[in-house]
Amino acid sequence: MTAPKLISRLINDPPPRYVFELSEAGIAMARSGRPPQLAFQELDPGVIAVSPVQDNILRMDVLQAKVAALAPKGEKKRQRAALILPDFAVRTSVLDFDAFPQDAAEQRALVRFRIKKTVPFDVESAGLSYYAQQGGHNGKKNTKFDVVVSVAPYEILARYEAPFRAAGFEPGVVTTSALCALEMVRGEGVSVMAKLCGRGLILAVIDGNVLKLLRTIDLEGGTAAEVAGNLFPTFAYVEDQLAARPRRVLACGFGPAIEDLRRELMSETDIEVEPLRSRFGAPDQHNAGLLGFLEGSEEFQR
Repeated sequence: MTAPKLISRLINDPPPRYVFELSEAGIAMARSGRPPQLAFQELDPGVIAVSPVQDNILRMDVLQAKVAALAPKGEKKRQRAALILPDFAVRTSVLDFDAFPQDAAEQRALVRFRIKKTVPFDVESAGLSYYAQQGGHNGKKNTKFDVVVSVAPYEILARYEAPFRAAGFEPGVVTTSALCALEMVRGEGVSVMAKLCGRGLILAVIDGNVLKLLRTIDLEGGTAAEVAGNLFPTFAYVEDQLAARPRRVLACGFGPAIEDLRRELMSETDIEVEPLRSRFGAPDQHNAGLLGFLEGSEEFQR
């Protein structure tokens, strides 16, 4: 599917030459080219601590040094870049509307009114972006809208951007790992993406090219049984709201434990489990958003 590049500050600017995905484990980077040049800069524990309400950057000096090590040498002009943030640093939801106004100001006011009831911070002091999808099922559009909304405090966004600006980058697009990973979801029918990063789980329901549901779950142990226990209610949602059964679960970040997840699900259902795939490498817990961004960007395929 084509994922919206949410929280985009400069969406009309030329495409970025660099893409960075940040996580508590490190910084994944891609530079445009054919093939793209990929790198990973590991971070020590305690440099980044992901949160939707508190400062995520605990060691700015260390992060600045790591970003500077990835910056091109001898470049005088600021380099366009996209930043992919950890999923749990941003609140992302899918809001359904029976009708959605055409006027942009009215849209924004309506989205802000709906989302402010669901986030633990002041939306007036937050970056907010949204993408209106025409609702439907099995490829058939209807009059309803599924609006993908992402919101994060300005202070959190600014702190993530700061070391990149200091290193000579211009972060024109800021988005999240899960939204970019959706670029790797292909095919008809209903799919469920299960994306694991540490003890954080993202579950997304995709009907054709429409994102219908996105949940962020803080796991207790991160076992396959616990993940399966969260997938079963998601399957029930699909059957109840979409009158369908998921074709498959696309798993990301599980490594060899994908076999454990497959066994857990097969004990209760016949839904297949497949790894999420990219042409640019195997998506894992720390680069799935980056590889998804590459899938959807022509700039990185030239």
